Amino acid sequence: MSKKIFVTGDPGVGKTTLISKVVFELKSRGYSVGGVITRDVRERGVRVGFEILSLNDNVRGVLASTKFRSGPKVGKYFVNLNDLKNIFATSILYAIDFSDIVVCDEVGPMELLSPEVRRAVEALLSCNKPVVGSVHKRMRDPIIDRISSSPDIKVYEITFENRNVLPKAIVEEIVSSI
Repeated sequence: MSKKIFVTGDPGVGKTTLISKVVFELKSRGYSVGGVITRDVRERGVRVGFEILSLNDNVRGVLASTKFRSGPKVGKYFVNLNDLKNIFATSILYAIDFSDIVVCDEVGPMELLSPEVRRAVEALLSCNKPVVGSVHKRMRDPIIDRISSSPDIKVYEITFENRNVLPKAIVEEIVSSI
């Protein structure tokens, strides 16, 4: 079974930044890396939503936004189930089939509102490819519980103290498992 590594940590600690560094390093070593990264969308320094970026084809979508007026609501954000289905879930499934390494940032409350994302994450956890992902720290859900409790999945907690050394360690673990 290929290595599956997830990171968790408090909001703003640098989960996406860490995963982006891992993706960059793996690509620079010649591996094809697919899947998704989610990023904050800010206006004048204030977070107004989250975007989805497909690593397969650089397609961008909206994960959630304060500007939407429909869709499920998580906190102050309305979740875009259409882009979760058509970009997030599709990108994960495509990467399982066609990439050396699959990235899933993040498995959390917004993403798991989509049945298609739930199925894609289940496929990801069962696939025989190396996986790098992030998982919400406090959410309780059967999928997150599976990630946290599986002996086949390593979960690192990112802190301000270790966030600069973890990318190199994660890259080495993934590369050594290929």
